Amino acid sequence: MRFIPTEPRRRATLVAAAVAVVCAGAVAIVVTSTMSTGTPAPSHSAVAAAPSATPTPRASGSPAPQDAIDAPATTTVAAATGDSVPVSAEPDGAVTERLSNPQKSGAPLVLRVVDQRDGWAQVQLAQRPNGSTGWVPTSAVTLSSTPYAIVVTESTNTLDLYKDGSVLHSYPVATGTGGTPTPTGRFALTELLAPTNDGYGPYAYGTTAFSDVLNSFGGGPGQIGLHGTNDSSSIGSGASHGCVRMHNADITALAKLLPLGTPFQVR
Repeated sequence: MRFIPTEPRRRATLVAAAVAVVCAGAVAIVVTSTMSTGTPAPSHSAVAAAPSATPTPRASGSPAPQDAIDAPATTTVAAATGDSVPVSAEPDGAVTERLSNPQKSGAPLVLRVVDQRDGWAQVQLAQRPNGSTGWVPTSAVTLSSTPYAIVVTESTNTLDLYKDGSVLHSYPVATGTGGTPTPTGRFALTELLAPTNDGYGPYAYGTTAFSDVLNSFGGGPGQIGLHGTNDSSSIGSGASHGCVRMHNADITALAKLLPLGTPFQVR
């Protein structure tokens, strides 16, 4: 794997790891340095596998009530500094697990912070069930912040990019079908991939979200991704196994902008 150089302006770190996302069924690897709002020259290195299933059409019916928008003006991000980060169910509690840094793929560990207490940060965890959190000591991480957030609205198949709490840009997307819906909730970006398989575009973010109906897919745990596509006609519809698809130019724009830990909401 190779680094995608960027001009550091923020301390939030953008990384990537090998992961099989639920709608892609692909494994891809790319590692990048600290993200900025500049325009890096992309570099791709990956090994990909083709998808194995055809999604079913989205079921018709009245849309479900939508959650309130999760687009804070600023979000705290925690980047691990040591070789592991202990996780507890509560501040000063017993250690329930340890998160490796770097991860098994070699990617650094970066987490979205959702709450803080004296010497402790509550972070979102990339594991089932969706919405899982844990407390980590702030002595084990470096805290920084990002002004960005992204909100996907399934009823309109749109993705809104927020900066400082206001919409900066809106993009059309494809979401999951009725049989394999995109799970709703408040999540975060966890890694950035560069697939070599043209079916998934030049970039794919991994997230803390997991499919509600697929416990495994393509050799992975059914993790939801945000990625490009070679089927631009699917954009604007329910067409995936749960991932969120974007036009390749649009995911490229986000890949040059968003650090890991950025809030990723589906509503």
